[in-house]
Amino acid sequence: MRVDLFDFDLPESSVALRPPQPRDAGRMLVVRPGEALEDRAVRDLADLLRPGDALVFNDTRVIPARLHGIRHRSGSPGLRMEAMLHLREATDRWRAFARPGKRLAIGDRVSFGRSGQGAACSLGVLDATITEKGEGGEIVLRFDLSGPALDEAIVLAGELPLPPYIAGKRSTDAQDAVDYQTVYARQAGAVAAPTAGLHFSDELLARIDAAGIRRHCVTLHVGAGTFLPVKADDTDHHRMHAEIGFLDEETADALNRTRDGGGRIVAVGTTALRLLESAADENGRLHAFSGPTEIFITPGTRIRAVDALMTNFHLPRSTLFMLVSAFSGLETMRAAYAHAIAAGYRFYSYGDSSLLFPARSE
Repeated sequence: MRVDLFDFDLPESSVALRPPQPRDAGRMLVVRPGEALEDRAVRDLADLLRPGDALVFNDTRVIPARLHGIRHRSGSPGLRMEAMLHLREATDRWRAFARPGKRLAIGDRVSFGRSGQGAACSLGVLDATITEKGEGGEIVLRFDLSGPALDEAIVLAGELPLPPYIAGKRSTDAQDAVDYQTVYARQAGAVAAPTAGLHFSDELLARIDAAGIRRHCVTLHVGAGTFLPVKADDTDHHRMHAEIGFLDEETADALNRTRDGGGRIVAVGTTALRLLESAADENGRLHAFSGPTEIFITPGTRIRAVDALMTNFHLPRSTLFMLVSAFSGLETMRAAYAHAIAAGYRFYSYGDSSLLFPARSE
C-alpha cells in the first residue's frame, strides 16, 4: 500500500512530553468500527471488558541503551559518537544504530561511558569493536565483556533512550527512569517501553482482577527500530527490524482456553499484539514462541489471535499507525485520529490511550 495513505496532520502540541499523573489518569478513546466513538478514561478499562476476558501485557524492561563514546583509530583523532543498542545477537554482541555512522569502519575500537577513557567497565566505561557495518548507520558491536558483566556495564555507561520526539524537546531526567517503565516490567532487554502499559497502576490492576479479568504476560524486547521513519513509498518496500520475543507454553494454553470459553484476548500494546500474532497458527491457536520476529502488520493482514487492542496514539506514516489501521480499518482510524486531535488527546509514548475493536469481516 502507498505510505502516504497513512499520513495526517498532527500538531506539534499534540505530542505529550510528560505522562499523565497518576498513571491511570489518562483519557481513552473507545473505537468500535461502525459505531460512534466513545470518550472514556483509562480507569474505565475494567468496565469496558467482560469477566473471562484476558489482558496480555508485555513484561519487558527498558535498559539504558543509549551509549555515548569515542571512536579510536590508528592515525586518526578520537571521534565522539552515539550508539543506540537495538538487538542483542550474542552474549557479547549488540546490533546498534550509530551516529555519525558514515565515519565509522569495521575494526574501529570504541570506548563508551561517562569518563570516556580507561579499562572496560571501570567507572562506567565499556570498550567494544565494530565488527559489521550496514545501511542507515547500523553497526554490530562486539564488547570486551559478555553476559551479566556486560549487562551491568551497560547500566553504568548507558542512558535511558527516550524517543526522539521527546528527547529532542527536553533532557532526560530522574523522573523518566520511573515514568518510562511499566509497573510490571520484569525481563530486561528493551530499548523502548511498551508504552500502552505505562497507564497501568497497581490500583488499576487490582480493579481488573476484581472484575474477573485475567492477566497474562508475554515478552517482546522492543527495539529502536520502532522509532525509525518509513522512508519507502510503498509498505511492500519497508523492512522491519527483528525483535526478540517469548511466549511460554503455559501462557499459550491459558489464552487458548480463554477463547475456548468465550472470553476475548485483549493485547495491551502493539508489541504484545505483534508477539501474539507471531505465535499464532492459521486458526488463531497460540503456541510457545521463542526467538526473533520481523512481523509487519498492515491493512490486509489477517489478525488471528487478538480480539481487542489497547494502545496509545501513534505518529503519521508510522508502522504503528499502519498496524492499528489493519486492526480496525484505515478509514475508521483516520476518523478516530481526527476526533482525537480535535478533542485534545495527547499522542504517543507519554500520551493518552485508545481501546480498539476489530473491523468487521466482509
